[in-house]
Amino acid sequence: MWKSTALVSFLVLLLAPKSAMAADEVTYRLKWLINMSTVGDVLAQSQGFFKSEQLAVTLKPGGPERDAIRELELGYAHFGVASADQVIKAVAKGAPVVVIAQLFQINPLQWIYFEDNFTLNGASDLIGKRIGITFGKNDEYIMKALLNQSGIALDQVRLFSVRLDYTPFFHRQVDLWPVYANTQGIEIGNSLEKAGERIGFLHPVRFGVNFVANSVVTSMKRLADDPELVRRFSSALLKGWRAACDPGFRDKAIAAVQRYDRDTDRDTLKVQLQETQRLVSPQGLKHIGDIDIAAWRQTEQIMLTYGQINRPVGIEKYLIVP
Repeated sequence: MWKSTALVSFLVLLLAPKSAMAADEVTYRLKWLINMSTVGDVLAQSQGFFKSEQLAVTLKPGGPERDAIRELELGYAHFGVASADQVIKAVAKGAPVVVIAQLFQINPLQWIYFEDNFTLNGASDLIGKRIGITFGKNDEYIMKALLNQSGIALDQVRLFSVRLDYTPFFHRQVDLWPVYANTQGIEIGNSLEKAGERIGFLHPVRFGVNFVANSVVTSMKRLADDPELVRRFSSALLKGWRAACDPGFRDKAIAAVQRYDRDTDRDTLKVQLQETQRLVSPQGLKHIGDIDIAAWRQTEQIMLTYGQINRPVGIEKYLIVP
């Protein structure tokens, strides 16, 4: 009797539809709080893309106290989001981490300025200007690389140490101020435009500096032990990001972010989504998630030049390109 029961149970399990099978539990640590910069992540969750790959994904917001790469090493997370500088620093210290997707093709870190202050046609227009930077952070090295690449000496500009208070910029004590163009830049720009001001943005990539931003990482061990899990996760995640850049998903994308970011109004979120799409998908939907090896090499070289790492790491060895 027990043999018949066991056989029936086995056949039921074997013939059960995929949707009835137990999902693999996965923890995904984001780099920052959930806002429009994570729209593809939350869409992959809300639209069931993870579920369709038999994944039960827990999205964990990030923040200044969170380190996705460290959590991978400790086994607290299966996947995470980290900026290129975090990855390169970790690799330089021996962390067994690999990059499986690059979420932003263009870095959202840019500089906002008042257009009536000056016209920015080329890098030479920066000479004599007061430029805000956060000393010791990415924007310092990006701006210094931009100036150096353009043949502008540091004593030809005035670097201003910025904090979270935008007052020096609003009072025009500083000509250019670093912001994330798809979040802070939209909010500040909207406020200034309502006050009758015209604002512009300095995009470092237009001056030949492509310092890589948010990318998806996992551990070497995870990739070696369970490549199929990595494939399923990547497939579902990038489906979410393609949806985020698809006009047909606009309302769903805004609604997905608004569940977490309740302080930002819908009109602002709409503009933030448009800017995020431009940064994630400048070359079309089929290139979403592509890893720009040349940009990673440039990022490593900038970090080496400005003392963020003390030796080359050969970052391309840690980039998993299909």
